[in-house]
Amino acid sequence: MRVEGRLFRESVILAVEFVEYSNDSLRFSKELENSLILLCRKLDIPVPMWLEKNTQEFAAFKQTIFFSEQFSQEVKFDRFQFKLCE
Repeated sequence: MRVEGRLFRESVILAVEFVEYSNDSLRFSKELENSLILLCRKLDIPVPMWLEKNTQEFAAFKQTIFFSEQFSQEVKFDRFQFKLCE
């Protein structure tokens, strides 16, 4: 699985990173969760709260947006785009 993360402030891209993670013994949802954690570490940001809206967006579009309010700590960006790359 390959995922992409982008940090935005207003309409400006602040950072773009990719992570590849694969573990055949895990369910897709657990692989996705581990990929998100690794991507957040790489971007040096806290892991956001995954809400129902994120599940719906990801199921429909293979990507979701996390807003600054979804982070437990203060962040220096407006939104974090998390996307599955195929």
